[in-house]
Amino acid sequence: MTQSATLAARKADAVARGVATRGIYATRAENAELWDAEGRRFIDFAAGIAVNNTGHRHPKVMAAVADQAQAFTHTCFHVAPYEGYIALAERLNAATPGNFAKKTMLVTTGAEAVENAIKMARAYTGRSGVIAFSGAFHGRTLLGMALTGKVAPYKKGFGAMPPEIIHAPFPNPLHGVSEAEALGQLERLFASSVDPERVAAIIIEPVQGEGGFTIAPFSFLRSLREICDQYGIVLIADEVQAGMARTGRMFGFEHAGVVPDLVTMAKGLAGGFPLSAVTGRAEIVDAPNPGGVGGTYAGNPLAVAASHAVLDVIAEENLCARADEIGEVIRGRLTALAARQGMECIGEVRGLGAMNAFELVTDRNTNAPDAALTTRIVAEAEKRGLILLSCGTRYNVIRLLPPLTIPIDHLAEAMDILEASIEAATMAAAA
Repeated sequence: MTQSATLAARKADAVARGVATRGIYATRAENAELWDAEGRRFIDFAAGIAVNNTGHRHPKVMAAVADQAQAFTHTCFHVAPYEGYIALAERLNAATPGNFAKKTMLVTTGAEAVENAIKMARAYTGRSGVIAFSGAFHGRTLLGMALTGKVAPYKKGFGAMPPEIIHAPFPNPLHGVSEAEALGQLERLFASSVDPERVAAIIIEPVQGEGGFTIAPFSFLRSLREICDQYGIVLIADEVQAGMARTGRMFGFEHAGVVPDLVTMAKGLAGGFPLSAVTGRAEIVDAPNPGGVGGTYAGNPLAVAASHAVLDVIAEENLCARADEIGEVIRGRLTALAARQGMECIGEVRGLGAMNAFELVTDRNTNAPDAALTTRIVAEAEKRGLILLSCGTRYNVIRLLPPLTIPIDHLAEAMDILEASIEAATMAAAA
């Protein structure tokens, strides 16, 4: 029995069934490469689900964490605060869009950031309603999954969701939801289902992650800003996956020129160490009473040190521009492939910066989803040494999330593997 098979058997016996995994048991990683328990090398186009934007084990990140570990690893910021947390809050206040006074709180996971942003919005407005969107992903906690716009696997079997969470359609022209229709549905919600003056917040991803890497039209985001201003609603930008240079800007909302009231961050914020943040208007962030937000591990010193290094690397290595370069290569290769005869299975190629995806369909006229082909392509790529992730409410989208530090030859190698994997899976389906 191989080492991977042994680990898989142990995992089946010891780990909760609901914790889904792949069959790649990692032993080491460096930048865009990862090796498994059998010594097989992979190019990592998952990056820990958009976490390792600065690559696996970036030297500056590792050095910062090592230095902090020599000082202290945990005190709990509530008990014995430390300068690193304060300095990071100052940097995030300066980095996020908006020319107004801002404050930041640090927590650990994306779901925690989202939940605390909702708490702040409710405390500030005195309202309780929240509007999220179809296809959204905002976490696996009770409130997080209520906000999430995808039933399986995130809500299925978990009973009643928290009240006063309303879902509006996310614009998706490929599937018949125009921007005008999405805005019209929102207006109808205000007329028939929820008084806008009871809505505390609207939360939206600038590019949906789990929902299929669907890009929110920039004009749609601008319309949401106008609606929030009209009714006194807090606009929350969920930048957990799109943020930290992934889309070619520090934050995805910047493409639209829209300034949100609150921004949630996680994933790429700390280079693989667990850290998340809520940054926004000082008066909203300050709305909860002292002790109302926080957590034992919130703003862990090691993760904070890592985040300072990540911000340095993003600036020093110009990773926003690098994300654009990576995205141009990926979209160029996929668009050329989709134009070839026999590649009608690729229904759409889309992305911003280095946050890209392609959607698999059985028929470009109907855009009917091909989830089976999606699964086969991911499996073919894994056999050839490329780690891919699928997503989408119809399970037919493959997302491409290489580290922003990936060497150009590794990017080219990965695209060659991807192209071969698509061709092999398509031929197998036709046989």
